[in-house]
Amino acid sequence: MKVLITGSNGLLGQYLIQTFAADPRYTIIATGRGENRLRRRHGYTYEPLDFTDKDAVTALVKKHMPQVIIHSGAMTQVDDCERNKEACWAANVDATQYLLEAATPLQSFFLQLSTDFIFDGLAGPYQEDDAPNPISYYGATKVAAERLVKHAALPWAIVRTVLVYGVADDPRRSNIITWVKQNLEQGKSIKVVDDQWRTPTLVQDLALGCKLVVDQRATGVFHISGKEVLTPYQMALQVADYFQLNAALMEKVTADTFTQAGKRPAKTGFIIDKATNVLGYTPRSFAEGLEIVAGQLE
Repeated sequence: MKVLITGSNGLLGQYLIQTFAADPRYTIIATGRGENRLRRRHGYTYEPLDFTDKDAVTALVKKHMPQVIIHSGAMTQVDDCERNKEACWAANVDATQYLLEAATPLQSFFLQLSTDFIFDGLAGPYQEDDAPNPISYYGATKVAAERLVKHAALPWAIVRTVLVYGVADDPRRSNIITWVKQNLEQGKSIKVVDDQWRTPTLVQDLALGCKLVVDQRATGVFHISGKEVLTPYQMALQVADYFQLNAALMEKVTADTFTQAGKRPAKTGFIIDKATNVLGYTPRSFAEGLEIVAGQLE
């Protein structure tokens, strides 16, 4: 069974390839903008793709005729989206439309990745049927993309997630664990927000959650994240403790300490009962995820 993955150079894309490649039932076509930047070069076919180019999307889908499309590619930097709305809409909405139009004649199973940033953060943690109310342009484009998927004439699922962390092949991609570790090791002081709440998600868990959806052809919306509601400061304390670093270098601050172009919701996080009960999804705790990341960093 052919699975087409967009955004394969990204953190999630990297682990989607690993997760599906381990199952002999699947043949993987990985796509990303420009050259393949992953260290792993076996177990999949790589095709460069600008998914904002409708003709290129149509041609690639016709060439491979995938039974499954996992659309994990997106413009996700909240501030960049706010500053460059045209590029954000093209990447997050137009690209989804092009993929859906190409996939519909094939009746491919379409899995769309989405985000907790579709919510305003006033009443988290959220369930799948809570009403979206984005406060950033990034969030608004992801709501628009979800709407396209929900109205598509093919089998679909939407997987929303929260604050994904893990070790990427691309050394430029940091996450809260590596950011805290590197700064404290260098003796640098850092300001860490303590008035935003999330359910941080280990990337391996998210990739496995996506595979559970595909394996079962489970349709509808699923919240797939970690299970613990934590602030970045609480996460940073765990990182400092695990690596035995000086937590006194960390200053607890509020979100309004920073000037950011795009607003962040205060309290999101997900209730993951549906994913647990329907899919059999069981995420690791943040402490367990931290240990896995630490092992990969050695």
